[in-house]
Amino acid sequence: MPSAARHLLFILEPDTMTAPGARRTFLWFAVYVLLLAAVGRTLIGWIGPYYAQILVFIGINVTLAVSLNLVLGFAGQFSIGHAGFMALGGYGAAALSFYVLAPALASWGASGVLGGIVTNAALAVALLFGGIVAALAGLLVGIPTLRLRGDYLAIATLGMGEIIRVVILNTEFVGGARGFTDIPRWTTFTWVFLIAGLCVLVVRNLIVAMPGRSLVALREDEDAAAAMGIDTTRYKVLAFVLGAFFAGTAGGLQAHYMQYLHTNSFTFLRSIEIIVFVVLGGGGSITGSIIAAVVLTILPEFLRVAQSWRMVLYSFLLIVMMLTRPQGLMGGHEFQWRWLLPRRWLRQ
Repeated sequence: MPSAARHLLFILEPDTMTAPGARRTFLWFAVYVLLLAAVGRTLIGWIGPYYAQILVFIGINVTLAVSLNLVLGFAGQFSIGHAGFMALGGYGAAALSFYVLAPALASWGASGVLGGIVTNAALAVALLFGGIVAALAGLLVGIPTLRLRGDYLAIATLGMGEIIRVVILNTEFVGGARGFTDIPRWTTFTWVFLIAGLCVLVVRNLIVAMPGRSLVALREDEDAAAAMGIDTTRYKVLAFVLGAFFAGTAGGLQAHYMQYLHTNSFTFLRSIEIIVFVVLGGGGSITGSIIAAVVLTILPEFLRVAQSWRMVLYSFLLIVMMLTRPQGLMGGHEFQWRWLLPRRWLRQ
């Protein structure tokens, strides 16, 4: 088996599946999926389209934040190209749906329950395709660039993201400068939070297993990790490819929800926004990334009452946060249920 494929299958190796808490996490994920399936459509119908859109954006941003946290927070690699992978996944999934899947579904003419099942299957195929496109790009770009460190790596990933954006901008097949329109609207609340939950599950299980320990070791001291026999480039590429895959699926979800894509949505500023999620939440904390993605998606909506001062207030709050708690909201810690229990219960 090629080494790149072995890297992707690390999450399926026995030591990962039997890592402390991994099986319990799978049980919680199964309960989570059942809840999504049970309440998803009812919840969206109850809260209305405006709040439904905010919830969808929260789910997409959680996926982006947790996937980048694997690269930036756990592996310690400062990547500024996450929006580029999101664009590749979004355009790849949208092109497959627009040119192949949607015409095939229209010619078949399935309706009712069967039509819903087929549409969901088509979305799953499109998201998987978008994720694979982004992951392959991550692999091709990651192998040469991840031999770099610090500022040099940041500049290389920034350039990579801009190259992807400009190439898409000049590709008429996906709309070019006009943008990609008429993408079928297949993304639902359930799908968004299913992908977000899957991203959290994969990253969490990877971190508690041997590959995750190696990533944390090279984050703390790359030279010491290499001296201990850890193949640092191999593990950095693993994190890069997995992060790119989930960024690609997030792009696919956005494409099939907004029904329109333009490269202006995947600029350098979008990558910075995702980095802010990780830094504010706390590098190396999945819980922190989730909280930051939720807060920073909702906060601009609350600040709409300030109209033109909204972004100024938003930036000011971020500066205050960084001055008072530079390690981020969670500071590398994860949420634990025992925090909610009274201390006397824990002593018993």
